[in-house]
Amino acid sequence: MICWQLFLAFLQIGAFSFGGGYAAIPLIQAQVIDKYGWLTQADFADLVTIAEMTPGPVAVNAATFVGNLTAGIPGAVCATLGVILPSCIFVTVLAFLYVKYRNLKLMQGILKSLRPAVVAMILAAGLKILLPALFIEGTGNASFANISWLTLLLFAGALAVLRKWKASPIKVMLACGIISLAVESIKLWVS
Repeated sequence: MICWQLFLAFLQIGAFSFGGGYAAIPLIQAQVIDKYGWLTQADFADLVTIAEMTPGPVAVNAATFVGNLTAGIPGAVCATLGVILPSCIFVTVLAFLYVKYRNLKLMQGILKSLRPAVVAMILAAGLKILLPALFIEGTGNASFANISWLTLLLFAGALAVLRKWKASPIKVMLACGIISLAVESIKLWVS
């Protein structure tokens, strides 16, 4: 039963997440947290981090992770098949149609009109991950006093380094991880 639910949940995600893995994040969140309760918000933030750090598409990595967490290897296989099946079908059909009708203005107009929706979905996903990460977990209060200043500084620093110097995102993530680990180690050592 759980494998079938995983397959159907990720089939929906795969079918409706136009714009790549980042656009799929709000859809994944709606299924795995809101609808089925397979993960908490904190677990979901970890899921997104792991899915982005590991090689491969974010949605496929997330499906494999959630499936494995909820139902082991069979769950991972079912969730992964669910998320990739719509793409396989859509890409095959779209490739045929694009090759046949690529010069039509209607086709160009359709592709152009999808861009703002994809940007909005990516922004919404980013805010849903950023806001819970900025506040100290367990306080239940999103106020100025409960801001995680280390997270805020790491976010601002990473954003500045990525924008100004066009640094490798992998190096920036590793640097943020090392800085966070060092700060938390110092906190433990001092207390």
